[in-house]
Amino acid sequence: MRISAVLVSALGILAAAPMTPASADVQMLSPYDVADPAVGNLDPALLLAVQRAADAAAAQGITMTITSGWRSPEFQQQLLNDAIATYGSFAAARQYVQTPERSRHVLGQAVDMGGVGADQWLIANGVRFGLCQIYANELWHFELATDAAGNCPPLLPNAAV
Repeated sequence: MRISAVLVSALGILAAAPMTPASADVQMLSPYDVADPAVGNLDPALLLAVQRAADAAAAQGITMTITSGWRSPEFQQQLLNDAIATYGSFAAARQYVQTPERSRHVLGQAVDMGGVGADQWLIANGVRFGLCQIYANELWHFELATDAAGNCPPLLPNAAV
């Protein structure tokens, strides 16, 4: 199912960040929709962590969806091109969109989560599942990134670093 970013913003999912090309046409997939390549092509360890987190969140009344998971290199490049058009420069676009060569989405190692309250729930609880918010300007972007002691790394300011 696809919904417009205006509706998503009205629900508070993307309100904390400017509209990005990646959020202009958001998918709302269950973490169990493995027939969809955006979910099915995720790294198996990441997928399992997201499914476990979604189950724990559901027990607390939070519904989690995957708004973007695995991406083809071509799709990642299109997102970058769209961001350049939106923000006016490669440097500005890179604050929100990685190149295909550097994108963890292309490797199936990153997931953007949606659902009312899902980002805040994951920020507070994701470490229990190895899931860490990576970029300060992207509340919805999570990766398996805990260290051996189970801690998340410090937030990066944005995707350009």
